[in-house]
Amino acid sequence: DPGRGRVRARDLDSGAESWTSYDKLVIATGARPIRPELPGMDAPGVHGVQTLEDGQALLDTLARTTGRRAVVVGAGYIGVEMAEAMIKRGYEVTVVNRGREPMATLDPDMGRLVHKEMEGLGITMVNDAGVTGLLTGDDGGVRAVATADAEYPADVVVLGIGVRPETALARAAGLPLGEHGGLLTDRSMRVRGYGNIWAGGDCVEVLDLVSGQERHIALGTHANKHGQIIGANVGGDYATFPGVVGTAVSKVCDLEIARTGLREKDAHRAGLRFETVTIESTSRAGYYPNASPMTVKMLAELRTGRLLGVQIVGREGAGKRVDIAAVALTAGMTVEQMTMLDLGYAPPFSPTWDPVLVAARKATTKIRATAGRPSPRTS
Repeated sequence: DPGRGRVRARDLDSGAESWTSYDKLVIATGARPIRPELPGMDAPGVHGVQTLEDGQALLDTLARTTGRRAVVVGAGYIGVEMAEAMIKRGYEVTVVNRGREPMATLDPDMGRLVHKEMEGLGITMVNDAGVTGLLTGDDGGVRAVATADAEYPADVVVLGIGVRPETALARAAGLPLGEHGGLLTDRSMRVRGYGNIWAGGDCVEVLDLVSGQERHIALGTHANKHGQIIGANVGGDYATFPGVVGTAVSKVCDLEIARTGLREKDAHRAGLRFETVTIESTSRAGYYPNASPMTVKMLAELRTGRLLGVQIVGREGAGKRVDIAAVALTAGMTVEQMTMLDLGYAPPFSPTWDPVLVAARKATTKIRATAGRPSPRTS
């Protein structure tokens, strides 16, 4: 009840309800896993994985399940990591994915690299397939995942479809929500239009510093920062959260997957015109032992050359290179400015030209060519 500055709570044991007044209120209700309302979703053997308790429940099921067939629904961060976990436990794994390729946080051409790696691990990838329901056996437990075209036998099903902001309470209270269902706040994490209510974590939308639009990104790194900022402001100090560039890293076995900034469809949605380049490089100097391949894709804005996004897929040493691009995005750098970044170099750590800088050089050349300017001389 924002108008009267109070909240109502229900005692879970007795059912009694009571009102408590507040001077300052913090909403940190997090996010809830997406669990489609389809037949069989609540059957034994079907698991979501968001909390430690969810993980333990899945482990308990695996310990007592005699069958060795696992189906993972969804191929985002959680789905890919759960597929890896099932393969390592000796399961026959099928991933059913609505998208063209796994890892929708990447462009499809980069997601294809993840697809090939997963198949190389023995994981069966089923893309462009929406789940229509889960089939159950005589004991009521899950026995298969159904799509419009096929059924995939399953002794255990793991849902990795993503999350939505948990803002039902905020919506009922009339607080402002964004396009993605998250609470809208100002830079101090104060709910817009309310002087004594703050919100943070997975229940809010945040400013994308590259596109200028609001996004919902459920990551612990952001939530931790929100907590610090809210604590400072509620306590009488002053702090702000400037926004994000959308950086994330993940892995499937030894394949590292990273992205920051905009994908092609994000840039189109924001009305930006851009060029893309993709390069192949290595994690170390080519002559140094154990140099591993990596692919870097870069997006740059036409005319200005402003960096818009970077995606990296490769082996050891690939993933954290995305932090170079994250800093460049936050600083609003152009790809041409990036080419002269003074990065650390030694053969065990990088080629003479770091893969991210190689991509920046190629993007610079392409932007200059598009603008009709001579390309910089390169050696």
